[in-house]
This record gives sequence, C-alpha cells and structure tokens, in this order.
Amino acid sequence: MYLADSRGTKAAVVPDSRPGRRSASVPGTVLALGAVSLITDVSSEMVTAVLPLYVVTALGLSPLGFGVLDGINNGVGALVRLAGGHLADRGGRRHKMVAGLGYGLSAVCKPLLLLAHTLPVISAVLAVDRTGKGLRTAPRDAMISLSTEPEHRGRAFGVHRAMDTTGALLGPLVAFAVLRATVDGYDAVFAVSGCVATLGVLVLLLFVPRSVTPADAVRRPERPPALRDSLALLRQPDLRRLTVCAALLGLTTVSDSFLYLLLQREGNLSAHLFPLLPLGTAAVFLLLAVPLGALADRVDRRRLFLAGHGVLLLGYGLVLSPWHDVPTVIAVLVLHGSFYAATDGVLAAATAGAVPARHQGAGQALVGTGQALARFGCSLAFGAAWSLWGGRTALAVTGAALAVSAVAATFLLRTAYDADDADDADEVTA
Repeated sequence: MYLADSRGTKAAVVPDSRPGRRSASVPGTVLALGAVSLITDVSSEMVTAVLPLYVVTALGLSPLGFGVLDGINNGVGALVRLAGGHLADRGGRRHKMVAGLGYGLSAVCKPLLLLAHTLPVISAVLAVDRTGKGLRTAPRDAMISLSTEPEHRGRAFGVHRAMDTTGALLGPLVAFAVLRATVDGYDAVFAVSGCVATLGVLVLLLFVPRSVTPADAVRRPERPPALRDSLALLRQPDLRRLTVCAALLGLTTVSDSFLYLLLQREGNLSAHLFPLLPLGTAAVFLLLAVPLGALADRVDRRRLFLAGHGVLLLGYGLVLSPWHDVPTVIAVLVLHGSFYAATDGVLAAATAGAVPARHQGAGQALVGTGQALARFGCSLAFGAAWSLWGGRTALAVTGAALAVSAVAATFLLRTAYDADDADDADEVTA
C-alpha cells in the first residue's frame, strides 16, 4: 500500500520497503478505478456517439443549437468540479463518496434521455449528467495521484486513461449494434446506456478502497482544508501556469462532436457509419496512452502536453485539405487519438506534481475547471461561427487561433523550464 506524503508543495509517496518487495508502478486502486471508468465510458460514449445525429437529424437543431448543447455537455460540469475537488479533500474517505455521487448522477440521467425531445429538456438532462462528471473527475484523479509514487504517475494515469479509452472504444460499437438491431434505435441506445452506467457504480462501491490517506495526515493531523485554501493554490507558480495554459489551449480545441460532424460531411460518410468515427480516436488513444504516459515520466510533462496540441493542429490541417478520401479520415483520427494520449493523463500527472497531497482534489479541479470552461466557450463560439461562415471556415479560424495559443503557452511555460534546469544544475553542483 502506498501512502502519500506532502512536503512543501510536492506530493510524495512512501513505498513498501519490506525486503524482497518491489514497488508497483500501477497500484490496485488505479486498476479498480480504471475498471469503473471503462464501464462508465461504454455508457457515456454510447450516447455521445449518436447524440450529434440525434439532435441535428432527428430533432432538426441548427449547428448553433448544437453548439449550445455541446457547450453544456462540455462546460457545465466545470461549475461543480471545484466543489467536488474541495469536498473530496476534506477527509480521505470523501474521495470515494464524492466520486460515487458523481457516477450515480450520470447513471440516473441516461434513461431520462428517453423522455427528452426538445432542446431545453435535453439541455437540462445533459447539465445534470455533466454535473455528475464534474463531481467525480477530481476525486478520481486525486485517488490515482495519492496511491501512486510520483515517478510513476505518468504511467499510472496512462494505464487509467487506456482502460477508460477501452470503454470509449466499445461504446460506439455497442451503439452501432443497437442502432442496427432495433427499430427505435435512439431510445434503445439510451436504455442500454443507463443499465451499463449502473453497473459502473456497483463496481465502484464494491472494489474501490474506501479511502486513500496522505501520510502526513497519519503523522500530523491537520484541520480539513477550507475553500480559500483550495483557491489559494493558484498562488503557486507551477499550478497557475498549468491552469492558464490549459484554459488558453482549451479555448481553441474543437469538440470531438464538431470534428466528427465535419469529417462525416467532408468525407461523405453514411449516417450509419457516424458512430464508428470515435473508434479511430479511441483505438489510437488506447495504444498510445501507456507509452506516452511512461514517456512523460522521463521527460518534461508540460512539453509533451504542448506537443500534443501541435499534433491536433496537424489534424485540423488535414480536415481542411483538398483530400476527402478514407485514408485522410483515418489519418485525422490517428492524429486526434495521439493528441488525447499526449495531453489527457499527462496534464493530470503534471498537476499532481504541482500541489501537496492534501490538496490533490482541489488542484486537479482547478486545472480541469479552467480547461472545461474554456472548451465550453469554444463550443459556443464554434457553433456560432459554423452557422455564420460554414464548418470549414470556422475550423480554419480555430486552427489559426490554436497555433497562436500554442506559441503563447510555450513562452508562458518557458520560465518553468528555466527554473527546473536551474534546480537540476544546483543539485549537480551540490
């Protein structure tokens, strides 16, 4: 068992030092949480795979209307993510409790989509679903951080994200099979999704440990962190830079749904093939999550995070290229999956190293909230731009903004690189 320690602003873990024992880079807690995420993502991606076509084709929403809906899907959870992270930090046992509440809310919302046939109702259901996601994300990532040695966090997050992505890979396949096998395909997808989500909650309750306790709480009891303590984390330069960069790049990251809609239209793909597009992204993410997570443990995680956005920019360029054949679609999906493998778990691992153990939930929530709110704004802006100028022009403008944001983020993080290099030089001199 690993116990997290906090000295200064860094989170450390006390490994098992008994003779003949080897430290595990991926603890059982991470594997259990990965199983929960796998099952939950099957449920979530079933809905995500059919939602764009459902609201645009079946309900007749405009791109702007879908932009509002997609913005809610990506951004509302950010409003409660800070609360979830803060509540989870107020006692080790609350990590699982808060995460369980979030998973439970999402499970309840899936069958409610059966009753939603207008934009306001669908928006309300998705808002509650995203509230659940916002509550559970920071406590889950905090449990992963606290149960893993710092030098193995990139690999641990990579393993978790790989298991999570396995669910993302299976979800569209299940949705595709349900659509093909049933008459009322969309309703059947929503019903099956609800059953799968309930299974994920049961796995969390039965197999995830009740608590992951920081070692300093065992040696030196401290008062639970107040909300102002959590917000004060932004005074730490490393965390502040990560939060600003995540938000800046999130403002120019087109949502998956819009990207898949563009690919489907540019490539003249059949509507029945649309749920399969996320499979390409998920498959590449699954293959690269662990290798790139391990690479992040050996190189600067922030540089890898920035490089991932460069890969995404290449994907945008291919979508805008004159080639609209199947190989181009596959290449875009490969780049899209590589972007997620180089950024998702890597950002969480970088965040874990920038905050003390007792504030892991709040630290993850701060960075995640900044990124989620930025992507919420991007969805709204992109939907409006598509309605005004068309999808290709909107993507061209967003791609140019992403290039500028990446350059700005690189300069913003350069101070951190220089500080790290100076620290390394001081250690060598000493």
